[in-house]
Amino acid sequence: MADPDADVGGRTAAPEQGALGSTLLYELRDGVARITLNRPDAASALSVDQRDLMIRLLNQADGDPDVRAVVIGANGRHFCSGADVKAVAGAMGPHRLAGSTMRMMLSGAQKLISAILDCGKPVVAAVQGPALGLGAQLAFACDLLVATDTAYFMEPFVLRGIAVDAGGAYLLPRSIGLQKAKELVFLGERLSATEAKSMGLVNWVYSEADFPGAVDALAARLAAAATTSIALGKRLINASLDGDRAAAFLAEAMAQEIATTSEDASEGVSAFLEKRFPKFRGR
Repeated sequence: MADPDADVGGRTAAPEQGALGSTLLYELRDGVARITLNRPDAASALSVDQRDLMIRLLNQADGDPDVRAVVIGANGRHFCSGADVKAVAGAMGPHRLAGSTMRMMLSGAQKLISAILDCGKPVVAAVQGPALGLGAQLAFACDLLVATDTAYFMEPFVLRGIAVDAGGAYLLPRSIGLQKAKELVFLGERLSATEAKSMGLVNWVYSEADFPGAVDALAARLAAAATTSIALGKRLINASLDGDRAAAFLAEAMAQEIATTSEDASEGVSAFLEKRFPKFRGR
């Protein structure tokens, strides 16, 4: 496995230095960490190196108090056309070892989706173009999704004769219900950003001209919010469909116990009593 701090050319760069090579860009500014896929000539197909770097960056963002929000976007016409086909085809060849495909999924695409779901910071997907397969799951795993009116989503696995993967069978039913999830997976048809918004998969749809400003405004708002409150709320909501009511209520009570010890909670109460806007520090 590649060093998650090294780009595809073998150079090493710390996240604070800005760019992690030419295919995956990173920037941290004003509390917002931006992770940008940069393979427009390959329809933003996600390579193994990019995937591993993204996992590392998301894990770093989770523990970095200077990161208050994360934005995942892409340069070029596509948001992400899925996994790099050449890499996948090699791993699924006729002479593969039994269990190798399963191990590849568990340690690869699924690990990336988990890194987004488990990141304690709000993660925004900025989808400016087609999001296919792994690319669609990458967007759906994010906490909030902003798309252009020309973007679309697709689960093309059935067209390749393979099973839905990258967490799609977990994410989709929880967002849109069983029947609609089956429709997308069984038919493999395009879903426009507008249709996805009507189903609850997308939060906001903007014109291409208004899209960048809308993403920036949302990221800034999240970066100025109470980070601990958002982190705990994210964890509670993500876990709510996987447990019973008693467990959910207990987790909620424990989360509130943690939240009330934060500096942001004290600031929020003080601001309310003093009739002013709170100035949260994410601590």
